[in-house]
Order: sequence, then structure tokens, then C-alpha cells
Amino acid sequence: ADEDLSPPDVAALWEQVESCRRCDLWEGATQGVAGVGPDDASLMIVGEQPGDKEDLAGEPFVGPAGKILDQVLEEAGLSRETSYVTNAVKHFKYEVRGKRRIHQNPSAGEIKACNVWLEREFELVQPKLVLCLGGSAARAVNGRPIKVGENRGRVLERADGLQFFITSHPSYILRVQQYEDVP
Repeated sequence: ADEDLSPPDVAALWEQVESCRRCDLWEGATQGVAGVGPDDASLMIVGEQPGDKEDLAGEPFVGPAGKILDQVLEEAGLSRETSYVTNAVKHFKYEVRGKRRIHQNPSAGEIKACNVWLEREFELVQPKLVLCLGGSAARAVNGRPIKVGENRGRVLERADGLQFFITSHPSYILRVQQYEDVP
């Protein structure tokens, strides 16, 4: 049976995401990871996909990248508590290396399969601005690939009037810090 893609509220939406089978990512994931925050937030923050910690906890940005996100939001005078935080892709994509689950970038097809959920979040929350963290999030919001480096720091607008801003994903900052720490 096809899922009803017009749930009346965010809570109903997440019940549907949990049972989503629009792509194969659900098979290896612990659970779908719901967006969190006020359903009337003026700022929606969209990441790429859940990571290992997020997959286990069932919440977005609770791992190392989430700590960076919290620091950046605080420095900008923003708060996670007043923002709606979600991901473009709702299930964790990874490969197993030893005992670790290592993040893999979602494919264009996986982003497209999850896009119905993200678009419904836009309808329910009606943010004034969407902050896209990285290329996969920007692709999901924009509907096509868009270069982060060329568009970082600019407010862009979709044909439907939704405004979005692109910046690097917090995990990029973690990777840069790791390389700086290498002697």
C-alpha cells in the first residue's frame, strides 16, 4: 500500500518515515531519524543524513558534528531549541569497516526517494529560511546539484519562494581539524 504523503502534523510524519521503504537504506539502519524542534520554527537546518550516533539515538546531530553545529549556532546567536533540525535522507547509509559503521554519501536516487519527507516538513513547519549543511542537503532542497563553494554564504530562492542558505557541513570542520592536528 502507498503511504499517505500528507500527514497532518510532524508527529504523524515521523510515524510514516519509520515505516518508509522508498529506498533500501532502511534495511541496514537501526531506525528512521526524525527531525526535531518547534513545528513553527523560522529556521530549518537540513543536514545530509543521520550518522552512526544519530542512527542509534534516533535524533539528528547528536554526534561530533552536532557538537560543532551547536558551537556555530551559539556563536551566531542562534539556538537549536528554536530551530527545526532534520536531514535530507532519513536513514543511515554506511559501510562496515571492522567493528565501525563508516558514513557513505547518499546517492541522488536516495536523496530523491526521501525528498517527499523533506518537502512535507517544509509544508508543515513553513520556515522563513533553510540552512543547508553540505552538498547533499543543498541538492535535496534545491532539487538539483549545486556547488557549495560557489554558493556558500548567499541566500538563494527556489521557484516556490523558499529561501535557503548553503554552508559546509559540520563534519567538514571535523575533518579539517583532524588534518591540522597531524604533525
